[in-house]
Amino acid sequence: FGHERGAFTGAEARRIGRFEQAHRGTIFLDEIGDLSPNTQVKLLRVLQERSLQRVGGKETIPVDVRVIAATHQDLELAMRERRFREDLFYRLSVAVISLPPLRERTDDIPELARYFLRKHGPDFGVPDPSILSEAVQFLQGQPWPGNVRELENVIRKALLLGRGFTISVDDLRAAL
Repeated sequence: FGHERGAFTGAEARRIGRFEQAHRGTIFLDEIGDLSPNTQVKLLRVLQERSLQRVGGKETIPVDVRVIAATHQDLELAMRERRFREDLFYRLSVAVISLPPLRERTDDIPELARYFLRKHGPDFGVPDPSILSEAVQFLQGQPWPGNVRELENVIRKALLLGRGFTISVDDLRAAL
């Protein structure tokens, strides 16, 4: 939300917050389900009033933003347990896209693995990285509690372990 110079110890200069930076654009709020109750109240206020005040400021600053929010939390359960504000949930859930965890969409793993190989291969001096088909099948059998981020990290580690050769099941086991 930003702050004004002198608003607190260490606030030596004015800082424009993310909502102000995103004015007339889009802001992505990751892990919205992990917000503290205090931050949920502040976020709700910004969304309802379409304005904010920087910490230590008196000026009301209009913000026109499209909000995209993501979470791994079950927000409906969090509302029942009073960990997530119901009014904030309904303010955010204009259009909901539910993406199943990676373990439930194993058909996506081969293409994701190829994408991550192409993306990270050059970083490790492997311009044209490859992976054995049995290694891809091995990936498809993993539970992936960290979802796509975990798969990406495993591919990066396997690229290091493979030392420029085709990635094998053994490379993936070691990376996991």
